[in-house]
Amino acid sequence: MTKNKHSIKQKSMTRFLLLLGILVLVNIVGSRLHFRHDATAEKRFSLSEPTKKLLRQLKDVVVVEVYLKGSFPAGFQRLSEATRDMLLEFKEYGGGKVRFEFINPLEGKDEKQKMDVYRQLSEKGINPVNVQIQQDAEDGYSEKICFPSAKVSYNQKEMAVNLLESHLSMTPEQRLNYAESMLEYKIASAIKYLMMPDKKKIAYMVGHGEMIGMNTIDILSTLEKYYDVDTVDIRQNIEIPAVYTAAIFCRPTEAFDEKNKFKIDQYVMHGGRLFMCIDQLRFNMDSLIGSDATLAIDYGLNLEDLLFKYGARINPDFIEDYQQSNPIAVTVGQIGNQPDIRLVPWAYLPFSTPTSKHPIVNNMDAVMFMMANSIDTVANLDIKKTVLLASSNLSRRVPAPVRISLSNLRFTPKPEMFNEKNIPMAVLLEGKFSSVFENRIDPHFIDVYRDSLQKDYATSCAKDNRMILVSDGNVMSNDFSQSRGPMECGFYKYTDQMFANKVFILNCLEYLTDDFGLLEARNKNVKLRLLDKAKIKKEKLQWQLINIVLPILVVLFFASGYFFFRKKKYEGKV
Repeated sequence: MTKNKHSIKQKSMTRFLLLLGILVLVNIVGSRLHFRHDATAEKRFSLSEPTKKLLRQLKDVVVVEVYLKGSFPAGFQRLSEATRDMLLEFKEYGGGKVRFEFINPLEGKDEKQKMDVYRQLSEKGINPVNVQIQQDAEDGYSEKICFPSAKVSYNQKEMAVNLLESHLSMTPEQRLNYAESMLEYKIASAIKYLMMPDKKKIAYMVGHGEMIGMNTIDILSTLEKYYDVDTVDIRQNIEIPAVYTAAIFCRPTEAFDEKNKFKIDQYVMHGGRLFMCIDQLRFNMDSLIGSDATLAIDYGLNLEDLLFKYGARINPDFIEDYQQSNPIAVTVGQIGNQPDIRLVPWAYLPFSTPTSKHPIVNNMDAVMFMMANSIDTVANLDIKKTVLLASSNLSRRVPAPVRISLSNLRFTPKPEMFNEKNIPMAVLLEGKFSSVFENRIDPHFIDVYRDSLQKDYATSCAKDNRMILVSDGNVMSNDFSQSRGPMECGFYKYTDQMFANKVFILNCLEYLTDDFGLLEARNKNVKLRLLDKAKIKKEKLQWQLINIVLPILVVLFFASGYFFFRKKKYEGKV
């Protein structure tokens, strides 16, 4: 008996040591060969390759402070948990160089201290949100002040990240779902801008009556947060310097001569990127003040052959959109001694809701236009054309010269008159562009250009290049008033709506200048799987029993069976 007991004890110890060795070995192998699998249909827990590459290149610690700690309504709680999951994924590839924490900036603060917190966060671009979300018919609404934002710090620099954006066409639940899908892109973009030792340089071109001043102050001040923006007079320079990754042409109003077109052409041939917002027709809204009608005529910019060679043509016409257009304030009569002013939809003020899946505009809100022209793409197998923004299914073109009259607003337009759909208003061109000056220049000039000016004349791009054409210069403008000062780019004062003009411009320039390709993360879609609230209310008790009581009964059943058969097996054995 003693010998048997010793043998059993020895076998038990051997099994224990063997099991312990296996566990240690599995942990060692697991730490060396780490593997993760994302089983979700939309790969919500997987990072894009550009983001992984970015995180692997971290040389210093990046700290992310998320202001979503506390008790929130269900939607914001889901956003908080999704942010934590995303940051854990960042940590997988960034290792110890990615740290994050969730904080409640108002926790333990009295009213005076809270006001100081509001002020400090507002200075950083972080603003509070008063959330009101309907739970169900009985509970009504829940209300909570929170900060759906984060602060990213790296190398003694910091940047605020707004996790929740306004979206004209989305319900509150859809907005929160959209915020989840943009988490990777927003946080990774902030890290990228903080990592760059120097900002990319962008040229804002002047010299041909381009729009600049109080009507561009908002977009230019925004661009300066991400780029070094210089104004460059093309007439005063022998070229567009190659130090500028991209050049912006915003609503030029004077004709380009061949010399300045040559500068643009050679800038493109040597890898320069263009973002051009062009108005083909001369029209000013102020011309309608005190006038029954005015005529819009061609600017005569002389850019047709240049753009045609690159693969597109901006037409001298106006787009009228019956389905998607902003209203304009007009006087329709008198009420006593006061004018009766009403907002009436005007087809010349279209807005475009993106349908393209290109990362520049994917999941983006509507973009506001004012007197936009149409764009045609040209058959060129070397150039890939992608329509980023277009009109609705009920639109039409009005060729120049166009007579603009507010008196037409008295008549209700007929839908059948708008027989075109998806007229392009913003187009991306990609490929190896060819010079419009090929075989057109005097060889003597080429010799002087190369020998005296020490410039290399190129007839085509050495590698793929890209440019974006927008058929409305007002896309980059902000309104301005003496009482309110400059407003935000994309804000329409008559409806107090905020359009996505600024987001569109930033995305365009990021696509033109970005080496990481982080815009790929904008293509991530997180499907909204909402529960049926009526069904939840009706079957609440049933599912509570299934999820809480049934598992307990199953455990008790198997436990009873185990003890029954164990007692029967050993009953009578001593």
